[in-house]
Amino acid sequence: MVVGVLKEISPETRVSLIAEGAAQLIKKNISVWVESGAGITAFCSDEDYRSAGAEIKSSAEIAEKADIILSIHPPTVSIRNGVVLIGMYQARFETERIRNWNQQGAVVFSMELLPRTTRAQSMDILSSQANIAGYKAVLTAANAYGRYFPMFMTAAGSIAPAKVLILGAGVAGLQAIATAKRLGAVVEVFDTRPAVKEEVQSLGAKFIEIQGAADASSAGGYAVEQSEEYKKNQSLKIAESVAKADIVITTAQIPGKKAPILITEEMVQSMRRGSVIVDLAASTGGNTPLTKNRETVYFNGVSIIGDSNLPATMPSDASKLYGKNILNFLQLIISKEGQLTVDVDDDLVKGSRAQA
Repeated sequence: MVVGVLKEISPETRVSLIAEGAAQLIKKNISVWVESGAGITAFCSDEDYRSAGAEIKSSAEIAEKADIILSIHPPTVSIRNGVVLIGMYQARFETERIRNWNQQGAVVFSMELLPRTTRAQSMDILSSQANIAGYKAVLTAANAYGRYFPMFMTAAGSIAPAKVLILGAGVAGLQAIATAKRLGAVVEVFDTRPAVKEEVQSLGAKFIEIQGAADASSAGGYAVEQSEEYKKNQSLKIAESVAKADIVITTAQIPGKKAPILITEEMVQSMRRGSVIVDLAASTGGNTPLTKNRETVYFNGVSIIGDSNLPATMPSDASKLYGKNILNFLQLIISKEGQLTVDVDDDLVKGSRAQA
């Protein structure tokens, strides 16, 4: 059994398995082949992999011989019959690519499809990476914001604390709340799920309630489509909070669909100059109509930072967590004897398999 680790294409800085993770597979008599330079930007050198027992190979060698190929983004190598591909391939959107791989005989696991259940928590790549995104979103906002976050009382005068509005209290949102509070900000939070109110308040933030939300209990932690009446009330309530906010962090996404517009152009115009919006839903269109992925847009004195790949700004820890998620998932498809055994009846294996 050979597990191959491919180098990601720039600007991605993470790697799908660091040397520490490779060592765990090697202890189980599984060979690990790593493309030369795969871990450099995550501070894991070829020598680190060799010390762990892995072999350094070319991408062509890995494509030709590896039984399982690990990556984060879609690999550019040739796909052969029977190979297992594991990564974050955005299968709901990239149906043509998945179809082509299936036709070439590849077994594809796109990890964002993994059911978000208690049993799947240790393999939940979305959660481990969203945690980092929420943390870095606040630091990114603080860096772009031309004022203090905490309150200061000095001989020269008093500085009011920054007002932070967070839209979405999933994993990223909760980490953003905690980080903003550590920096001394006053935090308000909006989420369509009333069930998260207690968590939000336990972190010291104010929860903005809107009655009549659709039940999201079966959506695996994601947002769901809401009624038109609810959207209208939601928009009015958000507009009030946006006008008062110095920092807005948006995280709302709906699986397989364009991200909902939560902050309109008119709302952005209501914000004071120097305010900052960090949009974590940029890769699926963004939660504002002005968002551009991997770009900062300046509108009416407001900075709108679109970045769905903030985990790549912390490549070492992000790669470590991603790799640990993958190792846990591999236990479902590799037997104790080190043989590939894809159990099609397992709900996690079945749920994460991409077929088009």
